[in-house]
Amino acid sequence: MKLDELRVGDNFTGFYLLRNIMMKTSKTGKPYMAASLADRTGSVDAKAWDYPGPISPADDGKVVKVQGVMQEFRGMPQITMEKVRLAQPEEYDSILDDLVPSAPINRDEAYARVEALVDSMADTDFQAVCREMLRRHGAEFRRYPAAKTVHHGFVGGLLMHTVDMLDLADFLAGKYRGVVNRDLLLAGTLLHDMAKLREFVVSQLGVVTEYSLPGQLLGHLVMGAEEVAEVCRTLAVPEEKSILLQHLLLSHHGQPEFGAAVVPQCAEAELLSAIDNIDSRMEIYRENLENTPEGQFSPRIFALERRIYHHTL
Repeated sequence: MKLDELRVGDNFTGFYLLRNIMMKTSKTGKPYMAASLADRTGSVDAKAWDYPGPISPADDGKVVKVQGVMQEFRGMPQITMEKVRLAQPEEYDSILDDLVPSAPINRDEAYARVEALVDSMADTDFQAVCREMLRRHGAEFRRYPAAKTVHHGFVGGLLMHTVDMLDLADFLAGKYRGVVNRDLLLAGTLLHDMAKLREFVVSQLGVVTEYSLPGQLLGHLVMGAEEVAEVCRTLAVPEEKSILLQHLLLSHHGQPEFGAAVVPQCAEAELLSAIDNIDSRMEIYRENLENTPEGQFSPRIFALERRIYHHTL
């Protein structure tokens, strides 16, 4: 049974992705597992009480067979896993498409939109850099998540996040024509998260399970700027253009406390940071509103530092 079909009180048995695993101890000193169960329809918090293992955080992103009951905790759905074990591939191969959350977009159309925007660039240097990066990484770029959990953390999430940002960038470049160089902004937008392809460790199912060693020690801003610099040298891109493009990648988190290596210091960098913030936050709203009944508030959302209200309009 799909997660979005379960109602409070339902007993069920099924196969799901196990995510965000934490082994904890209850107030009475008994071990339990806190996690979330996910399929392509969404995710639900889950608990396995009096559970010492053998499943552990190392199994994040794997498929489990669960016998459980849908309950409610503080107004939100929560599953009690009465029985849970790792599933064997032959048990879930036939239903794999139902298990893995994926972007609610047509990925072929979205990728074609990316290519069309690159083709529309008047600056052949920025265009060449974008084409080379797509040549190197296009296949992974189409299917990778954009995050582990916070936003766009599903198959195709990076493509969805990027193409939505590109559409915003294209609109705003036209709105602020004369202040903003459209092609620099589009190139920076396309490439800003490309190094997440090396920042993440992704399972065979397309789920981010952990951060790679370079991802932890360098991060995608630095790794992305390094690769852009290398591509620019190979393509003989003028130094100023290379530096500007690297600057957009290094500054797109806005402020050092949010992970930026430097603060934005040109109009295109300022817009890229704002666009990234808008799209990521709107996706956080979308994902959380799906699990919040109309007329009610969500639980506190860590990334937003607040609850959000699902109005009935």
